[in-house]
Amino acid sequence: MNSPVLAPENSSGFPETLIKSNFSLKLWLIIAWAGFLILPWYAAYDGFWSFIWLTDGYPTFDEYSPGILQITMHQRWWLWPVALSLLVPLPALFLPRTDARHAAALLLGGGFGFGYMLFQGFVLGLHGWGWDFLGDLFGPTTLSQFGLGYGALLVCGGFLFIFTQGLAARGAIKGDIFVSGTIGLSIAMVTAFVFYPVGKILINSLKNDEGDYVFSLFLEKISSNNIWSLACLNSELNCGVAWNSLWMGVLVGVATTVLGLAFALLVTRTRMHAKGFVRTASLLPIITPPFVIGLALILLFGRAGAVNAFLEWAFDITPTRWIYGLTGILVAQILAFTPIAFLVLIGVVEGVSPSMEEAAQTLRASHWQTFWTVSLPLMRPGLANAFLLGFIESLADFGNPLILGGNYEVLSTQIFFAIAGAQGDLGMAAVLAIVLLMFTLSAFYAQRRWLGKKSYATVTGKGDSGMHVRLPKRVAWGAYLTAMPFIVLSLVVYGMILFGGFVETWGYKHNFTFKHYIDEFSIHWSEQYGIIWDGAAWNSFWTTLQISAISAPLTAGLGLLIAYILVRQKFWGKDVFEFLTMLSFAVPGTVIGVGYILAFNVPPIEITGTGVILVVCFIFRNMPTGIRAGIAAMSQLDPSLDEASLTLGARSFTTLRRVLLPLLRPAIIAALVFSFVRAMTAISAVIFLVSADYDMATSYILGRVEFGDYGLAIAYSSVLILVMLGAIALIQLAVGKRELGRRDSEALTI
Repeated sequence: MNSPVLAPENSSGFPETLIKSNFSLKLWLIIAWAGFLILPWYAAYDGFWSFIWLTDGYPTFDEYSPGILQITMHQRWWLWPVALSLLVPLPALFLPRTDARHAAALLLGGGFGFGYMLFQGFVLGLHGWGWDFLGDLFGPTTLSQFGLGYGALLVCGGFLFIFTQGLAARGAIKGDIFVSGTIGLSIAMVTAFVFYPVGKILINSLKNDEGDYVFSLFLEKISSNNIWSLACLNSELNCGVAWNSLWMGVLVGVATTVLGLAFALLVTRTRMHAKGFVRTASLLPIITPPFVIGLALILLFGRAGAVNAFLEWAFDITPTRWIYGLTGILVAQILAFTPIAFLVLIGVVEGVSPSMEEAAQTLRASHWQTFWTVSLPLMRPGLANAFLLGFIESLADFGNPLILGGNYEVLSTQIFFAIAGAQGDLGMAAVLAIVLLMFTLSAFYAQRRWLGKKSYATVTGKGDSGMHVRLPKRVAWGAYLTAMPFIVLSLVVYGMILFGGFVETWGYKHNFTFKHYIDEFSIHWSEQYGIIWDGAAWNSFWTTLQISAISAPLTAGLGLLIAYILVRQKFWGKDVFEFLTMLSFAVPGTVIGVGYILAFNVPPIEITGTGVILVVCFIFRNMPTGIRAGIAAMSQLDPSLDEASLTLGARSFTTLRRVLLPLLRPAIIAALVFSFVRAMTAISAVIFLVSADYDMATSYILGRVEFGDYGLAIAYSSVLILVMLGAIALIQLAVGKRELGRRDSEALTI
């Protein structure tokens, strides 16, 4: 047998494939210098995507001048260190990568330049000093600057990647430029768009109404009886909001994980004929604004709902308000969040190696023993990630508790009322968000402890043409009996939703009409202007579609990249970084929305009121699902696949693109589907970030609900559901199906 051909190494220990030309370094130097010499240094006043600067005074007009002219023409002398930092890496172009001076030049130029860019951006703002204590030290100043524009962002990015190339040249991450740059970019973006806005609002927990830091006030708020009360143990009253939220989160996490596993087993391991229908029905709740599901449940099970009206007429059962409170929230959240667990688990269930199951059968294990001791343990990464996502989603959701909560108070609704209510207590909202983060961190730690350091890899470089072992009858029947009631309830709820769009007044006047669709989506033809989109909903519809289409691939791409570096790479602070990626998912959208306004309404990053802030919010709000799906799927891929590719001379980027991504198709579909539909249906953070130019569908629908126009809201929701079903089908068609080299066999079951 021939021995593997290893990539040759030189005396430095670096593989020759890594001692290559300075193409990457030259590229980032060109980008950074172009940003400094050519593009506007500051952001245009009418939006990040505006190109008005091309015809409005460029390059001499103050706001649109590139960095070099900001120094020479507009006396912004504090930008000189940026120019000097751009000169420092130039000698590295003429030094071999093995020379210590090569790495030193890149680290010094990139590190100092990136750090100084951030420092000067925060020191000076629109109205002088960015920090109050600087005014106390140096007195008032007339110096000012706007938010970063194209030029400054390119220079900042150039410095970052020059610095990460310096780290790679010093031997970090085995000298891999791509992995080093990916880690640097991920850390920088998560810090800027997750940690910074969350920290911005959490710091308000230490402030009083006058803006002074008072730690005793923080202790008083966080130990409030409203948060930690245990009165419910001795009476019928609710516990404190913390215990209510924790109990609800655990119940939802367990229920959604069990249901998600049942659907995954039915779709992948049974002979069920309607697999496509079951897959579609299981995903229906995820493509609906959450408050619409709540409204449908009220019209079904509310005191005057259709079910209660029938029970009273047929069996003389007095209607009650049982749907309001913990029960109603559980039903709504289980409906809404089960698809997330299903998307995470389906790839994991498919990835269980049939050869391992066949080995257990060869050793005379029964079908039940095989499933319980082999198949299920190999699904642990998926089960743990599905529970974590369901738990966090339950804690952060506020739409369903707002509509169905009744007297059952939870953290998310209390945070919303603290921000938007009459009290306007931003500090209390921050304290409640800290409590919520404590629960999230605890769940995250418990998940890591449960998984431990065991290997769950089942997909290796060897072909696996075995057949999955027949599911035990009790498991198959359990999956059917668990999933089918969910499907029936989903279809009834969606039947109510579709019905509501074609009646005059939902729940009152049920005469058939197209009025709602005509009002929202009417189109006229004019010989002078052509097609006229004169329906009231078209503006928000096209904006939502555009923002979602932009954010979905970016969300999935960044999420899977981060999953790759978390599973496959080792670096200092990895565990802390992994938790930071979950922050935006754990904190309610209301807190994220307010945090984005506080963080990005002033320099150095001014994007409030633009479409960019919506895209950024959706990327980092939905990114954790892509990360968890990627981690769950990648945990099943043997690292020897990467090592074999690298040994044969492929770079890390090529290995990721040609070897890993084709095996991660279920995770890619999960990330794309979830990020797209959540961008289409998000409401909590969007309420605070929409503007007149960028109105979103959910904020428009919520406005109709507040005015009592339920028919219009339901009609719009129905259109969104059809659009998202079409988008999901296109995503699945574009990504394709993972091929593992097995025979296309049917599972044997009942």
